[in-house]
Amino acid sequence: MKPFTNTVINIIKIIPEGSVMTYGQIAALAGSPRSARQVARILHSMSGKHNLPWHRVVNAKGEVAIKEEGSHEEQKILLEMEGVCLSGSKIDLGIYQYHP
Repeated sequence: MKPFTNTVINIIKIIPEGSVMTYGQIAALAGSPRSARQVARILHSMSGKHNLPWHRVVNAKGEVAIKEEGSHEEQKILLEMEGVCLSGSKIDLGIYQYHP
């Protein structure tokens, strides 16, 4: 596994319940601030294998970024179950964004 991939996985694993991080924030912490799309690919391909809390990762606007309706709704439900309040599909990053 590449070091960037390993670092991204480790960052996602530490996002606490009830908090979120953005794809870009994770990329920057992993050492490659312009690699938000790569974070999305890692999350998509490795979530099951590494038991990642995929639902705690949102876009830079604080929105649920998944377009597929079933997964979009699942992410919202999982976040709400952890106490994250959403306005439609948007999360207030000022309240819920995690800064390790």
